[in-house]
Amino acid sequence: MSYYLSIILFTPLAGAFVLLLVNKENENAIRWIANVVAFLGFVVSVPLWFWFDPRGADFQFVERAAWIPSVGAEYFLGVDGLSTLLILLTTLMGTIAVLSSWTAITERVKEYYIFLLVLQTGMLGAFMSLDFLLFFLFWEVMLVPMYFLIGIWGSANRLYSAIKFFLYTLVGSVVMLLGILALYFAYHVQTGVYTFDVTQYQKAGFDAGLQWWVFLAFFLGFAIKVPMFPFHTWLPDAHTDAPTAGSVILAAVLLKMGTYGFLRFSLPILPDASHRFVPMMVVLSIIGIVYGALVALAQKDWKRLVAYSSVSHMALVMLGMFALNPVGITGSIVQQLNHGISTGALFLLVGIVYERRHTREISEYGGLSKVMPVYAAIFLIMTMSSIGLPTLNGFIGEFLILQGVFVADKRWAAFAASGIVLGAAYMLYLYQRTMFGKVENPKNERLLDLDNREFATFAPLLVLAVWIGIYPAPFLRRLESSVQHIVVRVSPQYAAKYAECNPTPTPDRVAASSNPAAKFLAAIPCDANGNPLPEKR
Repeated sequence: MSYYLSIILFTPLAGAFVLLLVNKENENAIRWIANVVAFLGFVVSVPLWFWFDPRGADFQFVERAAWIPSVGAEYFLGVDGLSTLLILLTTLMGTIAVLSSWTAITERVKEYYIFLLVLQTGMLGAFMSLDFLLFFLFWEVMLVPMYFLIGIWGSANRLYSAIKFFLYTLVGSVVMLLGILALYFAYHVQTGVYTFDVTQYQKAGFDAGLQWWVFLAFFLGFAIKVPMFPFHTWLPDAHTDAPTAGSVILAAVLLKMGTYGFLRFSLPILPDASHRFVPMMVVLSIIGIVYGALVALAQKDWKRLVAYSSVSHMALVMLGMFALNPVGITGSIVQQLNHGISTGALFLLVGIVYERRHTREISEYGGLSKVMPVYAAIFLIMTMSSIGLPTLNGFIGEFLILQGVFVADKRWAAFAASGIVLGAAYMLYLYQRTMFGKVENPKNERLLDLDNREFATFAPLLVLAVWIGIYPAPFLRRLESSVQHIVVRVSPQYAAKYAECNPTPTPDRVAASSNPAAKFLAAIPCDANGNPLPEKR
C-alpha cells in the first residue's frame, strides 16, 4: 500500500524496458509482451476502485520522498476521486489501444509498442502528481511518444500533423511553466518556503493581480490540450493522421489533461481569477460547442467528423465546469469519462473499417449493416451514447451539465442544448450514410465482421456505457469530496450556505447524503432542501 501508486505508474515503463531486450524481428513476442503488460497495468489499477475511500482524506495513497531538495521539489503522489477515475480510464483505454494494434501495425513494431507504454506512464504520472514540477515532467513526457506515434505510424500528412501537435502543445507548456514559477516564487514571498506542493498552493491566498496573469498562463497550456476554440486546429489533423491507437488515446485520455488541469490547478489555486474569467470561458465554450458541431456536419472524412465532434463535446465539458456550481462541475467530470468511452469507441470503429478498406471517405460506404451486423450494432450503441440517449452514459453527463448551466444562466443552457441537438444530427447522418441503404460499392460486399479480438476491445466500453447510464451513483460517490473541495475554494459562498442551511444533521438529510446522485441533483434551492442556492449570473 505504501508504494501502490508507484506500482501502477511504472508497470507500463517496466514493460517498455522489457521490450528493449527483445529482438525486433520477433514481432509476435513483442505483441504478446506489450498486451500482457498493458493488461497487467489495468489489473494492478483495478483495486484503486475498491480501496479508495470517498469519505476519507482529500488525497489518499500518498507517497512522498525528496527529489530535488535544493529547489523544494518532491516525488509526491496522491489521488482523490477525480484522479482515481481518470487513472482507471487511462489504464483501460491503454489496454484497449494496445490490443487494437495487433494487426494494424506491421512496421517498426517494437518501437511502436515502446512508445505506447511510455505514453501510458506519462499520462498516469500527470494524474497522480501533487508536486507541480513533477506534474510538468510527466506532462512533457507525454508529448514525445505521441509525436512519434503520429509522425511515424500516421497516414498521408503525418509529418505536418505531428509537428503541428508538437508545436502547439510545446508553446502552451512553456507558458504554463512560467505560471508555475510565478506561483513558486510568490509562495516563497508569503511563507519563506520554496515548494512545488500543489496542496499547499490550494490553501494559499495569492494576490488577485498575480492570479490574473497565472490564470492566463495556465489557460494557454490547458486550453490547447482540451482543445478550446480557437486553439483547436491541431486536433482534427492529429486525429486524422494518427494511427487508430493514437486517436483512441488522444481522444479518451490526452484531451482530459487540459480539463484536469483546470480542475486541479486553475480553479482551486486561482479562485478569484477563475471568477473574473468566467465570461471569457463561457463565450469560448459556447463558440466551441456550436462551431465544432456545425463543422462536423460538413465533414466528408469519417475520422475528421468524429474529431470535430470532440471539439464540441469538450467545449460542453468546459461550459459545465465554469458554471462553478456542484452540479455543473460534477457533470463536467462525468462527461469527461463519457467522452473517453464513446469517442474512444468511435475511433476504434473507424480504425476497423479503415484497416479493411484503407479509406475514410463516408461516401465510400453504405449498407455495412448487411455485411457487418455485429459492427453495426456496436456502432449504433456508441452513436446513441455520444448523442446522450437515456439509459446510456452520455445522458447522465449532459443532464448534469445542463442542470448546472441552467441554474447559472438560462442563455448558456440554450446554447448547450443546441450543441446536443446538432450532435445528434451529425452522428445520425454518419450512421445512416454508412450503415443503411444498399451495398452499392462492390468493395464493401465481402467485408469481414468483427473477430473475437476486435469485439474484446469494445466489450468493456459497452459495459461502462450501460453501467454509467443506468446506475451512475458509484461514480458520483467517488467524486463528491473532490467536487466539494473545488467548489468551496472557487465559490466560498457555498461553504457558508452549507453551514447555514444544514446546521444539524437530520434523518432525511443523512439519508439523502448516502445517495450522491440525489445529493447533487437536489443541491439547488437552499430553502427547500437544505442546500445552497448557486449564485446566479
